[in-house]
Amino acid sequence: MANRVLNIWLCDAREGEPNLKPFELIIKSDESPTVGLALVKAGFASGQEDPVIARKGCFGVFGKRKDWDSPIYEGDRLELYPPLLIDPKAVRRKKANQNQDAKFQAAAAKRRARRL
Repeated sequence: MANRVLNIWLCDAREGEPNLKPFELIIKSDESPTVGLALVKAGFASGQEDPVIARKGCFGVFGKRKDWDSPIYEGDRLELYPPLLIDPKAVRRKKANQNQDAKFQAAAAKRRARRL
């Protein structure tokens, strides 16, 4: 059986400005088109355990994090993401605590005003 060709986009945003370029993913008859296969054939990784892409959430398709064995389709944009600078959970927790602090301060000010 003949090889298939999938035309996808590669977006490398790990350093500086995102670099978007077209890529022809050649798929042999015994291979299935997956994100991992595209990463290997594009030269970004040597395998699933490659330290370059071992970090969770370092690649995805159209802004959605994908697993190594997720399927990839014609016209998809495979993206490589930089490491997060701030943990999103910590930011949400801090914001929630700031709102709580403001509530407590307002209640304390009310109590002080009633005492006077």
